[in-house]
Amino acid sequence: MCNKEFNVSIEAIMREAVKYDNNDIRRINHFLKVYTYAKMIGEGEKLQPDEQYILETAAILHDIGIHESERKYNSCAGSYQEIEGPGIAGDILTGLGVDERIIDRVRFLVGHHHTYAGVDGKDYQILIEADFFVNADEDKMSLDAVKNFYDKIFRTETGKKLFSDMYF
Repeated sequence: MCNKEFNVSIEAIMREAVKYDNNDIRRINHFLKVYTYAKMIGEGEKLQPDEQYILETAAILHDIGIHESERKYNSCAGSYQEIEGPGIAGDILTGLGVDERIIDRVRFLVGHHHTYAGVDGKDYQILIEADFFVNADEDKMSLDAVKNFYDKIFRTETGKKLFSDMYF
């Protein structure tokens, strides 16, 4: 997305994330897949342009704290990603010259993408759903586990329809 409203393209953010995840092809492929699902669900939900831009940016950067979590805690657990990711995401976006309002929301989303209570916006909800689609496949989750998560977490009509098309 390269919209005149936003001074930094999604492609530029993606390039910085690839550079940050240097040689970690698995993690790069993960965020590219989450980005694709998030973009598709966000467009299906007809988000406003700024909300879509924030969602796409957060989808790219949602796991940016993994390397630091592994270094500091010897773990890539979601709770550690939520601690380490927002600062790194903020630094990347600040370095690119992204507007502070957008950075604040992206940092929030990166810092909460494994927290399923208190979801406070469609961008947050969609990020959770998009990440789940990819994690379910990558983690080889059972169909029962996938359905259970769907019943508890999925809220968007586009995400529900996509889930139904994929699993039923």
